[in-house]
Amino acid sequence: MTSEPLPHPVTGTPYASPVPPGTGWPDDPASAATTVARTAAQVRRLAATDDLAELDARVSVCSACPRLVEWREDVARVKRASFAGQPYWGRPIAGWGAPTTGVGDEARLLIVGLAPAANGGNRTGRVFTGDSSGDWLFASLHRVGLATQEHSEHAGDGQRLVGARMVATVRCAPPDNKPTVTERDTCRPWIDREISLLSPTLRVVVALGHYGWDGALRALRGAGYDVPRPRPRFGHGVRVDLPRGEDRAEGGVALVGCYHPSQHNTFTGRLTPAMLDEVFASARDLAGIRPG
Repeated sequence: MTSEPLPHPVTGTPYASPVPPGTGWPDDPASAATTVARTAAQVRRLAATDDLAELDARVSVCSACPRLVEWREDVARVKRASFAGQPYWGRPIAGWGAPTTGVGDEARLLIVGLAPAANGGNRTGRVFTGDSSGDWLFASLHRVGLATQEHSEHAGDGQRLVGARMVATVRCAPPDNKPTVTERDTCRPWIDREISLLSPTLRVVVALGHYGWDGALRALRGAGYDVPRPRPRFGHGVRVDLPRGEDRAEGGVALVGCYHPSQHNTFTGRLTPAMLDEVFASARDLAGIRPG
């Protein structure tokens, strides 16, 4: 069941909550005909595509985790009071940025986080968009030339990433921001395949927080990168070089850790704008991206 249509904050077009696929939401990768994964086995099968745009579409309609489906859709229908006049996306969040929805034909840098926020990405339909963490993140990316706008609050606002892409390890907003191990593992084929498809041009992965770090390491191993054992420990600014395949001199990535721009970290001063800028400027240079 969906709620009565409400106007999109940018376009003014009315949408129900959750948003049905193929109805015109900005950057919606899916159509009404996109195949829906309803089990873990179907996720594994549908993730095995060589088309990144099709992968994004299939991610955005996934319904393989009943608890997460119920939660994301309940939040979309009930809504936070401050957003009561807006439609909520209420679906999984696909990767966003180059090469499908960004500036440039290559994604040379990938930013990896935990999961969409219930009233952030789950509302706006775009990863890291619509909450305080995203405000910090986009401001920093703009300062170092990796985003075209300083602020970004809604899909369709013109924001684009330059040679970079964002993704969450778990694609649906989880209750208390805590997916279960089963939910994490069910979702994992999506990011494994996404990284594999990006690998010809990917040079740097920035992992936000411990969960982003752990999720990135799992996904990089799943995409064929050589991850050492024991696994490298997370730290802000920590860099680990990971080769890929038989030719270990080619096609590797640098994994870089960064404190998550959560309210706890930014309010306490554990993470400052200068610290965030330093990580992303270094990652930009390491990836060989020219500032936009």
